[in-house]
Amino acid sequence: MSVDSSTSRTPGAPDAPTSDGPPRLTRLTFHGPLSEARAERIVRRIVVSEPRSVLDLGCGWGELMLRVLDRVPGATGIGVDLNGEDLARGRANAEGRGLGGRAAFVEESATDTAHGPADVVLCLGASHALSSAEPPLATVEALRALRGLVNPGGRVVLGEGFWQRTPTAAELAGMWPDARADEHLSLGDLVDAAIEAGFRPLWVEAANDEEWEEFESAYRSDVEEWLASHPGHPLAAQTRAKADAQRANWLHGYRGVLGIAYLTLVPVVG
Repeated sequence: MSVDSSTSRTPGAPDAPTSDGPPRLTRLTFHGPLSEARAERIVRRIVVSEPRSVLDLGCGWGELMLRVLDRVPGATGIGVDLNGEDLARGRANAEGRGLGGRAAFVEESATDTAHGPADVVLCLGASHALSSAEPPLATVEALRALRGLVNPGGRVVLGEGFWQRTPTAAELAGMWPDARADEHLSLGDLVDAAIEAGFRPLWVEAANDEEWEEFESAYRSDVEEWLASHPGHPLAAQTRAKADAQRANWLHGYRGVLGIAYLTLVPVVG
């Protein structure tokens, strides 16, 4: 799962420029505000349809895809992402669970992907990879693209940012650069866009405050601990500035304003 500044606008953790920099995202199971309990419910709803193929767009390390494959013997999956480090983590996890022969991780763009259609398509925080339009039109176009990537009777799971309420000017100023009040749809408008793209919403849910806090804290936890024990390191000043900016964006900007919806969608026949 990938939740970053180009989609939901959640700032990413600073990458380590060298091998002796801070560890990267080791305390995250999922690359987004998703609890174990919610992930389990999503997987249960997916596997009921007995999928044979899974396509994970912007997969990160593909944790949700691997859980689906683990529950459906014989199913195969392809994860697509541009981050080689995350893909390597996904491959290692797949091998460790005995899924190496059924899970492929491909380093390439999801734009106009040649992979698919598939019985299950996952797009968690990565809709920006399916459209070059400005948001929120990018979300609308991504839903249309997803409709063409899922097999009849299949499932799409979309993790997408939405405004829980209209942000104030002060909140927008505390977020990412050039944040706009029209940048995200409301939850209702997001579901309407999915229906207009040719889906029926099997399940509509959104990350709660506890999931957000777990994600935001775990995202930076490795870095914060490293900074506390390496204050004089050559990378410390740059890393500290990034971590402080990210935390400020959350606490002074989008906390309680930006939501992440998880929509389980079924394509309409025809």
